[in-house]
Amino acid sequence: MTENNQIEVNGRSYRWPMQPVVAVCVDGSEPAYIEEAISAGVMPWSKQITNGKGSDLRADCVVPSFTNPNNLSIVTGVAPVVHGICGNFYYDREHDREVMMNEPSLLRAPTIFQAFQEAGAKIAIITAKDKLRRLLGHGLKYGKDGAICFSSEKADQASLTDNGIDDVVSLVGMDVPSVYSAELSEFVFAAGVKLMQTVRPNIMYLSTTDYIQHKYAPGSDGANAFYAMMDKYWSRLDELGAVVALTADHGMNAKHDDQGAPDVIYLQQILDDRIGVGRARVILPITDPYVVHHGALGSFATVYLSADLDVDQVKSALREISGIEQVLENEEGCRLFELARDRMGDLIVLSAKHKVLGTSADRHDLSGLDVPLRSHGGVSEQVVPLVFNRPVLGLDPSRRLRNFDLYDVALNHLAA
Repeated sequence: MTENNQIEVNGRSYRWPMQPVVAVCVDGSEPAYIEEAISAGVMPWSKQITNGKGSDLRADCVVPSFTNPNNLSIVTGVAPVVHGICGNFYYDREHDREVMMNEPSLLRAPTIFQAFQEAGAKIAIITAKDKLRRLLGHGLKYGKDGAICFSSEKADQASLTDNGIDDVVSLVGMDVPSVYSAELSEFVFAAGVKLMQTVRPNIMYLSTTDYIQHKYAPGSDGANAFYAMMDKYWSRLDELGAVVALTADHGMNAKHDDQGAPDVIYLQQILDDRIGVGRARVILPITDPYVVHHGALGSFATVYLSADLDVDQVKSALREISGIEQVLENEEGCRLFELARDRMGDLIVLSAKHKVLGTSADRHDLSGLDVPLRSHGGVSEQVVPLVFNRPVLGLDPSRRLRNFDLYDVALNHLAA
């Protein structure tokens, strides 16, 4: 490939990288985490980057501000209305079943990775949790000289056939960490550095877990230690000659009352009481297999209603509830947030900044919460960092930047 070659995918054009491009999605990283850690003096590389050596921008993530829709938007370069992944979890109305959105068959658009591999690029993808791995790696070819795609969570199970690499634990020099640990994310970066030193992929994607952000607020000792760790790895990737592009899938906010108890609006319970049991089904798209740190409580829900119900009446009743920020009908909500209409209910409900939405109290296990709840999902967690280790050139200053513009900026708008 030459520098004049363009790769077209999902209606967008990307230049061939002259240096390796490492895109990083820091799960749950509202901008204050980096800002506070820089102020505390623990992120020296990031301080240089944000003070003029690189570019320190802000972008809006996808709403619902959850992991799957945002990671898939970043790696396809388009919104969920195109790629179809609108949450971590959804209700398949046609087959009357609730489904985890981890299956590649649910993806409706090719990834940037697939397009670049087909053009001859070497691809490497490392995620913290395995739930994302198959979605991100959809359409890639593995085996000798193929793509590399594995998770920290199951690094010891990686094979050349299924992941494009084996013996990952020996390569990285770390044991497989607990899924509920900072080390799960550190493994991602340690592996990324090792691959940059050995394989040197053209396109790399590193995606962390938000375990730390669910537990620790910006500026806290726990958060600062985590960001100091990441800063060292980002610096090393920079030293190895990579373009380093950073964003987040969503922000994070405190979601508890003055006593530290989760501040929850139990929508299913409220609707059952008001309109009768079985006449509405509340779906929480935050739901995934890893609920210890959030209890499946987030600030976005979608509601499926019986056909005989008056949608306007239900909508009005929900809007009267203190702590409900928006109640939108399917068409309006999906247009506003660029979601696939067939994967959302009749109503879309968002809670206020410090509130979360649940189904009913008996359906949420909060025993794993060892600190006051911090969570995400709404518009209040939409602003995320967009940081590059090179100056940005040629961007329209009036353009609304999205986190899924990450590869566009990294490949098309950075100084050499």
